[in-house]
Amino acid sequence: MNKTLLSATIAGMFTAGLAMSASAADDAMTAEKEKCYGIAKAGQNSCKAANNSHSCAGQSKVDNDKNDWKLIPKGTCTSQGGSTEAPAS
Repeated sequence: MNKTLLSATIAGMFTAGLAMSASAADDAMTAEKEKCYGIAKAGQNSCKAANNSHSCAGQSKVDNDKNDWKLIPKGTCTSQGGSTEAPAS
């Protein structure tokens, strides 16, 4: 019984540590990226559209829709023909 409890506790601590490491890595990755509107190919947007035409990643219907955005490395948006600003409503 004690051995099982100890094993479960260690496994739980290990899992929690992995989850925190992944979260910290995601935060660091996002800090080095920016939203770039108008460059996402159909089905490759990162999240919902600026005009609320859809509410999830991967739902863009056309290439380079000015309302759809994609996370890309900071400082590279305009060189790819996009904008870091959401289009005016």
